[in-house]
Amino acid sequence: MTNPQTRGALGRVVVLVPTYNERENLPTVVSRTRAAVPEADVMILDDNSPDGTGVLADGLAERDPSVHVIHRRAKEGLGAAYLAGFRWALDEGYDAVVEMDADGSHQPEQLRTLLVAAEDADLVIGSRWVPGGSVQNWPVHRKALSVGGNIYVRVLLGMPVHDATAGYRVYRSSTLRQLDLASVRSQGYCFQVDMTWRAVRRGLTVVEVPIEFVEREIGDSKMSQGIVNESLRNITGWGAAYRARQVAALVRQAGRREPQWHRL
Repeated sequence: MTNPQTRGALGRVVVLVPTYNERENLPTVVSRTRAAVPEADVMILDDNSPDGTGVLADGLAERDPSVHVIHRRAKEGLGAAYLAGFRWALDEGYDAVVEMDADGSHQPEQLRTLLVAAEDADLVIGSRWVPGGSVQNWPVHRKALSVGGNIYVRVLLGMPVHDATAGYRVYRSSTLRQLDLASVRSQGYCFQVDMTWRAVRRGLTVVEVPIEFVEREIGDSKMSQGIVNESLRNITGWGAAYRARQVAALVRQAGRREPQWHRL
């Protein structure tokens, strides 16, 4: 467990905002973020959006020196976009890195609360499924899928996190350096579970802060059956391997115990 006294207050913060066809949402999200946390920079990670989001992002960066843009070659998934942003942020010397969706579902006005929590944590998750957290404008089946998926993760991986799939987060840079980013291959929402589990296994302090998640009003969700399938496949594989290691450890421990009658 990381010693809280070694963390200290956050210095330079950058908010990573992955985009693919978010032309209508991006200006508002960036404006709200800059107003809510004016000391933080914003990095837009555009996956060559055909709707011109990348061009729009360049315009935002020209007008505000605290806004930056990385143009990626193609739509390669949420995980790949964030990994590119992590590498850039670490190279540029930021002390903390924020993950935030471009569709407005993560309210920038709540970011200050997450950053305050990060002063005493290695990873802060804006959680929908802890007391005080909520989701607005989701149908019942979508809530059931998210809650059920997170219960599955918690039980299978033995991880004490209620919203491991959440995408509103603050990582301290010191945390990212410990998570072996070069070995991360996960995409979609499975990426969030992967990163959370890496932090937990490292013994780092993970804190969940309740947020109000608001479903997008403009544009289409990026959730797909392929993303769901990837998450189920990977998490099941990780869980099976984790439980197998637990069983093997118990067998080894039992084998080292000498029966009492051997001593007679």
